[in-house]
Amino acid sequence: MASDLTLILPEILLAVYAMLALVLAVYTRKDEVASTLLWVTVALFIAMAAWIGLVRDGSAAAFGGMFIDDAFSRFAKVTVLLSAAAVLLISEGYMAKRGILRFEYPVLVVLAVVGMMMMVSSGDLIALYMGLELQSLALYVIAALRRDSVKSTEAGLKYFVLGALSSGLLLYGASLVYGYSGTTLFSGIITTAKSGEGSIGLLFGLVFLMAGFGFKVSAVPFHMWTPDVYEGAPAPVTAFFATAPKVAAMALFARVMHDAFGGVVKDWQQIVALLSVCSMFLGAVAAIGQTNIKRLMAFSSIAHMGYALMGLAAGTAFGVQAMLIYMAIYVTMNVGTFAFILMMQRDGQVITDIGALNNYASYQPGRAMAMLVLMFSLAGVPPMLGFFGKLYVLRAAYDAGLVWLAIAGVIASVIGAYYYLRIVYYMYFGDTDGDRLDDSRSRVLSGVLMASAVVMVIGIANMFGIEGAAASAAAELVQ
Repeated sequence: MASDLTLILPEILLAVYAMLALVLAVYTRKDEVASTLLWVTVALFIAMAAWIGLVRDGSAAAFGGMFIDDAFSRFAKVTVLLSAAAVLLISEGYMAKRGILRFEYPVLVVLAVVGMMMMVSSGDLIALYMGLELQSLALYVIAALRRDSVKSTEAGLKYFVLGALSSGLLLYGASLVYGYSGTTLFSGIITTAKSGEGSIGLLFGLVFLMAGFGFKVSAVPFHMWTPDVYEGAPAPVTAFFATAPKVAAMALFARVMHDAFGGVVKDWQQIVALLSVCSMFLGAVAAIGQTNIKRLMAFSSIAHMGYALMGLAAGTAFGVQAMLIYMAIYVTMNVGTFAFILMMQRDGQVITDIGALNNYASYQPGRAMAMLVLMFSLAGVPPMLGFFGKLYVLRAAYDAGLVWLAIAGVIASVIGAYYYLRIVYYMYFGDTDGDRLDDSRSRVLSGVLMASAVVMVIGIANMFGIEGAAASAAAELVQ
């Protein structure tokens, strides 16, 4: 029992911190301590990521296999923690200025992160659902954080209703899997699947599970919540939705596919490939007509999840490695892009129309250049790091014999490049007669934007060790 508790110590510490922070804030000055609480949370996330990534090693299971600590889960946890810390970092000034920085915000983010960490370490369907619901319940509230905004309330309600539907599908799938395998442990499910017992029932259960996961990663056709929630939620909350939860959901997807159904890759490979190609094309085409940059990023997110699913569809260790590399690069690009979006203001008012970026480079050349690098990277233009992320997943699909999927990925990437390059066009060649955007003096936002752009350029040298870490993580999962 003591060794089990030691294994889940990071999750316990974060949960205890969230509860203590909640009690402290409620019984002191509430929102007056929100800023301090946020900075402490950022420091805690970074310290926890360093501990998990640098100190912990090996592979072990706790509570009879319900919780798994291995290289794969640690890679996902470090990515989740660092992306959550980065989003909190860029949130503070923006939310404080608008009077929406409440003490609940960092507490809810911590609870969501605990759920995500549980998700990526789950070795059992019950543990999986516990983590998923802890994350979801926190995210429902965060989406509707701005109580005086109709759009924010609408975003929270839509996410809640559709999230409840997806949870129902996932639970139904879990019950079918349990009914036909006789266990909720992934190790028992994979044994049953390999032996062929109850194969039809298991496959039906698997399909419903994948529908639930598809909602969490906003894959087509389970993407319907994404544009409205991205647009309605406060911009920092949108940044959070676009980063950490996506990593956790994609890692969970891979965990279940390989740990529970790794013996029947051919049965789920075609479904994942279909989700991938539909997501890539809908994200690429639907974003073309968007003028709201948050809705544009929503469809961009759908397309990028399609590329990440391409790596998972390969069904190989290299495919998982490619998916992990892609998600790490994707998170870095998104954090920088949303730092820029948070700086889009005119007369103190938030601006989301991309037309407002007309001639932006003439008075903010440094930030325009950083945004250009990020847009090129999101589009997959060489030699930016985003290009190598796409190259990895395309190669994984090709090596696995999914040549048609790789070709579809290239075509979708070319289509999608249009709306990224359109933003660059506005910044450098747009109409010179429009009003200028405010000169944001936030050093944090500028710093995160510049750092993200720099990573996209110099990361092509060695990817900061991500490649080797992802290879070790994938080898641990796919054995």
